[in-house]
Formats: sequence, structure tokens, C-alpha cells
Amino acid sequence: MGIIAQKRLFGWEEIETLGELERLGLTLKYLPDGKLMRVLKQERAQGRDDYPVDGMWNAVVAGIVYQHPSIESLRRELARNGQLRWMCGLASVPPSWAFTRFLQKLMRHSDLVEEMFDALVSRLAEALPDMGKHLAHDGKALSSHGRADRSDQPADGRREREANLGVKTHRRVKEDGRLYEKVTTWFGFRVHLLVDAVHELPVARKVTKASEAECPVAREMLDRMKARHPGILSRCETYSADKEYDDTKLLKRLWDQERIKPVIPARELWRSRETRLVQGQRQVAYNEHGEVFCHCPKTGAANRMAFGGLEAERSTLKYRCPAIQKGILCEGFGRCKLHGGIRISLEEDRRIFTPLARGTYGWERAYKRRSAVERVNSRLDQSFGFERHFIRGLSKMQLRVDLALVTMLAMALGRIEEKQKDKLRSLVQAA
Repeated sequence: MGIIAQKRLFGWEEIETLGELERLGLTLKYLPDGKLMRVLKQERAQGRDDYPVDGMWNAVVAGIVYQHPSIESLRRELARNGQLRWMCGLASVPPSWAFTRFLQKLMRHSDLVEEMFDALVSRLAEALPDMGKHLAHDGKALSSHGRADRSDQPADGRREREANLGVKTHRRVKEDGRLYEKVTTWFGFRVHLLVDAVHELPVARKVTKASEAECPVAREMLDRMKARHPGILSRCETYSADKEYDDTKLLKRLWDQERIKPVIPARELWRSRETRLVQGQRQVAYNEHGEVFCHCPKTGAANRMAFGGLEAERSTLKYRCPAIQKGILCEGFGRCKLHGGIRISLEEDRRIFTPLARGTYGWERAYKRRSAVERVNSRLDQSFGFERHFIRGLSKMQLRVDLALVTMLAMALGRIEEKQKDKLRSLVQAA
């Protein structure tokens, strides 16, 4: 914790009365920034110390906590608020160039900021035994407000040289069979977030150019989780994401290697109302939404079969006769051979048949948890200033996202350690 000449941090009984400065104190108290501070101080060595490393770091964190959109906005606040300068450990307001150089140093040590992120995730996993039980994944567009740089112009730091164009296409088939398509484009970057869907806390992240595909990054982030946080991955039961992540490789990886049930809607790639027969069956068919139907041997009428559960050891799903389970009248019941139900292997179609069967109440409940990642995205936009920012370049964007997420995790850890777990989601109040 980089705090200079400061009294003890206030307890929670004082936070209620002493105002917003204590949110900064809470964050600084639980940030594992010791290694980063040592490295930065060693680099400065015998150089001038007009603006101490600790003070500069605390000021940068204060800018995130108090939602300042730019360094100049933060400097104005430091000039106005003597208490904030004292809490940061600054005798005077650093000039703009001091912040620019300090942020450049942080970018050179982005690996240490990443270590802080992983350390906080590990500590929260210890404090919250159910953390990681349900994970949610999503990719968020980060628009750049700078102009695309032209190759025939020298770099001047004002234009965007590393962002590119991202395209997201939403397709669905209407009830009348027509295809509806909506295309969204943006110029900038994309942040890929994997969050705990119960506590709404990030556990993995990556910032890429806007054009980078989501599914390969999702598999890469799973590899990272397995290497750095195997405990979280081992306790995970469900992994929810939107239909952009409907990828056979990802679905196989989640269940075959990690034994995690994917909860990802299927993209609408088939013709409207198309069904396909289950291999080796003449009466049983399924559609793209994972619904299974049996056909009456006498009339040919189709009725949806009742889901009977997963047989994990066999990697099969059980489906029951609708006449028995739902009381549906079937004229061919007497000569039907499916009274005992049917087993369908997941290998029938790995994209359609998943361990948590599509269309069931359990699947719907699990998919609703995906909204947790959307709320985290909303906090990044509204509470941490990504809706309107002045960031240029991929490395700067990665650092800024990391600092925001590290602040979010440190505040959450502080809530737990200060016996305020009921306020865990109140990470950033309105300034």
C-alpha cells in the first residue's frame, strides 16, 4: 500500500460520517502494490523525488476511484482538495508531464499490474468459497474517440495507431421465416471479460483490437485460468455466454476437459423450423434449439419429449415419452417402442446437445446469470469512465482496464475484510 505520512485508515464505523475520501483509503489499504512500488523506487534510485512514487501511484488510483475522465481533471481536483493531496502523500500538484512519465513507467511494468489482478482474484477466491461456481463471459466494445492514423503521417501521439474496425452481426429468424440481421460497427478495441456471475467480480480479462474473434480468446482465457487459478476453474459448474460464443471447440473444451456445463444459445444457422432425425431412429427428431420430438407411429404427429436428465458417465441425455410424462394423447401409443424413453449421445451434435439440456428450466435459470457480466460492463462504462475516454493505443487501453478492474477487486476485498459483505456490489458510489 503506497501511502505516505498518513494516519491509520479509518474503520467502517467512521466511513459513514467522513465521506468519500475513505473509499480511496479502503482501496489503497487492500491493493497488493508492494512489489510494484519497490521496483519503481529502485528505478528512480538517487534521482529527484519532487513527486514521490507512492504519491503518484495514489493519485492515479484516486483518479480511477473518483471517476476523473482525464489527468487534467484529476489535477484540478488535487489543486482544489487539500485533503486528497494529503491522503495521496503529495505536497503539491504534479504537472502533466509527471503523470505522463509515470503512466509510461506503469506500462513498462504492466506485468506487475497483472500480478496484482491475479493476487486479488486469489484472495477473493479464499474469502468467497463459492466464487467461480458460475462464470459468465462476454466481449465489450471499447470505442476510440481518436482518428485512425494514416501511414503517410508521422506519429504524434494524437491519433489512434493500434485500433481497428470491429463488426458484430446479430441474426435471428422471424416467425414468418425471414432472416433479420443487424450489423453494429465500431472503431477501437474489445475487452474480453470472464466474471463470477454470483458476486459480479472479474476473474480474467484481455484487451484486443476490435476485429479479434471472441471464441479463440475465450479458449485462451480458459488456459490462463487453468494455469493461474485452477481452484476457481475446478469449482465451476456452469459457463454462460451469448450466442457469439456458440463454437463447437469451446463447447467441447468446457465439458470434455473441465467438466463445466456450457450455457450458450445456439446460433440460428438452420432453415426455419427444420428438424433432423436422431441417428438410428425413425421416430425421434430434434431442432436447432435442442428440443427433441417423437412422432406418433400411427398419425405422425410430433410431440416434444420430456427431459430426463444427464448421464455424465455415458455422456448421454435421457428423454422420456410425452404420453407418459405429460399425459398427451397418442393414438399410436400401443405399438410405440419408446415407452421407456431414449438416450441421445452428446456426440449426436455437440453444438446442439449440451450437458445442461437446452430449453429446460435449469438451462434458462443458468442463462439468466449471464446478465452479471453486462452489469460489470456497465460499471466500466459509467463508474470507471470508459463511455467517454481519451485513451490511445492498445497498451494504454490494457493498462487502463487493468487499473479499473484492480480497483474494483480491491474495493470488494475491502468490503469483505471490513465485515461489510452485504455491500459487496456497492463498489463505486456516485461522486
